[in-house]
Amino acid sequence: MTDKINIEIDGRVCEAVPGEMIITVADREGIAIPRFCYHKKLSIAANCRMCLVEAEQGGRPFPKPVPACATPVGEGLKVWTRSPKAIEAQRATMEFLLINHPLDCPICDQGGECELQDLAMGYGSDVSRFSERKRVVLDEDLGPLIATDMTRCIHCTRCVRFCAEIAGVRELGATGRGEDMRIGTFVAHVVTHELSGNVIDLCPVGALTSKPYRFTARPWELIARDGIAPHDGLGSNLQLHVRRGQVMRVHPKDNEAINETWISDRDRFSYAGLNGADRLKTPLIKREGEWHQVEWTEALTQVAERLKSVNGTDQGWLMAPNATLEELYLAARIARALGCDNIDHRLRQQDFRADAADPLFPWLGLPIAELSRQKAILLIGSHIRQEQPLLAHRIRQAALNGAEVLGLNPLRLELNHRASQIQSAPARMVSDLAAIARALVARGSGILADLIGASEPTAVHESFAQALQQAQGQGVVLLGALACAHPDYSLLKALAGLIAEAAGVRLGYLPAAANSIGAHLAGAHPAILPGAHPAPTPGLAVGAMLEKPLGALVLWGLEPDRDLIDPARALAACEQAEFVVACSAFDSPSLRAAADVLLPIGAFAEISGTFVNAGGTWQSFQGAVPPPGEARPGWKVLRVLGNLLDLSGFDYRDGLEVREELAALCTAAIPDNTPRALQVVSAPRLVPGSGLSRVGTVPCYALDPLVRRAPALARMPGAEFAVWLHPDQAAELGLADGDRVRITQGEAEAEAPLLLDPGIAVGAALIPAAVPGSEGLGPMIGPVELECLSGRTASGARG
Repeated sequence: MTDKINIEIDGRVCEAVPGEMIITVADREGIAIPRFCYHKKLSIAANCRMCLVEAEQGGRPFPKPVPACATPVGEGLKVWTRSPKAIEAQRATMEFLLINHPLDCPICDQGGECELQDLAMGYGSDVSRFSERKRVVLDEDLGPLIATDMTRCIHCTRCVRFCAEIAGVRELGATGRGEDMRIGTFVAHVVTHELSGNVIDLCPVGALTSKPYRFTARPWELIARDGIAPHDGLGSNLQLHVRRGQVMRVHPKDNEAINETWISDRDRFSYAGLNGADRLKTPLIKREGEWHQVEWTEALTQVAERLKSVNGTDQGWLMAPNATLEELYLAARIARALGCDNIDHRLRQQDFRADAADPLFPWLGLPIAELSRQKAILLIGSHIRQEQPLLAHRIRQAALNGAEVLGLNPLRLELNHRASQIQSAPARMVSDLAAIARALVARGSGILADLIGASEPTAVHESFAQALQQAQGQGVVLLGALACAHPDYSLLKALAGLIAEAAGVRLGYLPAAANSIGAHLAGAHPAILPGAHPAPTPGLAVGAMLEKPLGALVLWGLEPDRDLIDPARALAACEQAEFVVACSAFDSPSLRAAADVLLPIGAFAEISGTFVNAGGTWQSFQGAVPPPGEARPGWKVLRVLGNLLDLSGFDYRDGLEVREELAALCTAAIPDNTPRALQVVSAPRLVPGSGLSRVGTVPCYALDPLVRRAPALARMPGAEFAVWLHPDQAAELGLADGDRVRITQGEAEAEAPLLLDPGIAVGAALIPAAVPGSEGLGPMIGPVELECLSGRTASGARG
């Protein structure tokens, strides 16, 4: 245990650890020291000099004031933060900072929450001795998210250090010296990192502000409400800033165990989608092909009557995995009360052969904060920075601490740290995993034993196996969204489990959405009852519901052309169903084409509820603003529907009662990724040589309906609909960069430009999902044919 020492700050004896900086000890003791460049999560720059303090050690005073952020403590140290000498140094620093500052507080978005403004009140003068011309700095165009007024910049370099140390991409830098220093991009380009919006919070002045929020409100007009991010599986803690019933902006709320002090751009800017023109505000019923606005009573009565008239086994409930725990639980209760076990939230999964053996309460496999302390991490089928931006940040922390980060994916990931990667086409992923398992001398049975026995490990497979073994239990094997969408997901899971067991590391799942873990607890799963208990008679999973025509479908919080594994089949299933009811916060052409009744429900920030994050933590939140028009919180809609269906136990007074009822059922539920039974799986559906396979990644800003409607995020690069091929693959198919190609998946077709990228595995074609242009295509991962529209044919490429 580290020895403690005593130091004295402003006459107060403070306990400290040798080597700590003065400012750290002062902050812990509640002693205020002014600062601009210092931030607890960034390296020490000591360039603003605002934290100068007077100090002495062993009775010998330091010759001049020292920066508290860069001066380590030692035995016998005495510090004065408010002495005449310290105050004089701090006031001199403030005078220099204000020399070139434009002092345009009345028109600055930072006004009212500006650190420079606040400290100038205490350390500034009402008269300036500077009469020369102030400098003017041209603004940078950093893209649709960050607004710039660089004349206000005080060169604290927080933004530069964030990009280098946290984001891991040096998108911003400093050039020049003194008053000629400029903060900006070295080469003119926009800032695109998925965590870039955090520089808005870091900037102590108005140089970097939120472009979507620009000139819309003043800080003193806003009321802060706590919230939980509704997109990826992390569950970042947020503060929603509200004015007159409208969310104006979103900031992070500190939680070291989950998101530290950061949030992703997706969590920060998606709120703008709440104000979209296509919000669904009143119940709608389709009569003779025409839509009519109706009262809630009429709409819910019709839904209840139609559901009663359809046999339970002929119904299907498709639930968005970012629905609240309360909504998922009540939907599961209603479905099963109607005799329907066909309820599922795994919208972007197509292989369900291992359902009988899958764990009842799958999770990340370890607490979120522990991810950065692992010594080896194997990512299987995960575009981690797009899927889980802040979990990617934790993995970067592990890499910087010396961890071996390994990747097995159909494309080379653009990671911001050292990593070893295998580019493996979908048809080769099973055999590559089997080779790693063989290198670890893993034991399997049945088809797994055959796959492992038939594999021939290469030096790369051996190196992956060795890195996992050398972690000595401090490692994890993680399965991501691309693995989940794979036609052989059951085999990937089984092999990943054997690899983890043989290497003595943990197995984990990267949840697809904010409440993918909670959906298992709520019973929104065909093989799992509420409380994470196995269902005696499993129902149909998503794939079977889309394949088999059903009499009635309930769509909750999703768009069938964007949020399902096979949009073409999903739209066909809706067309074949006798009755479709869609509960959604948004009105869209695909829902109007698919549904017979549209029910408006509240979205993020408008409802209360609970999410269970990747680490298994329950996080509840309250609504910050009311839903628009006649929209209602989803749990209330389900409560009324349960009463209209004459079901008992639907007399809840508030959402808390629903949560507590489910929590009582979950007292024995423990996160555990151990399979419940021996996984009996059949042979691979995709095998090497089976042809060209589509890889349908979901771009970061296309994950769910709310994100897709945020105007600023829609202008970010990365959501283009195109086909990316390896140059060797394109040459084999007789295609060239820039060709326009026809994409064919079964009977589904689309057209897109062709681009070449050596980061795509040979045998794979990267064709994004959930973006405009992809709506009519087939499975996110599956066989695909390409045809050059100039007449050259590209089909049946070898994997």
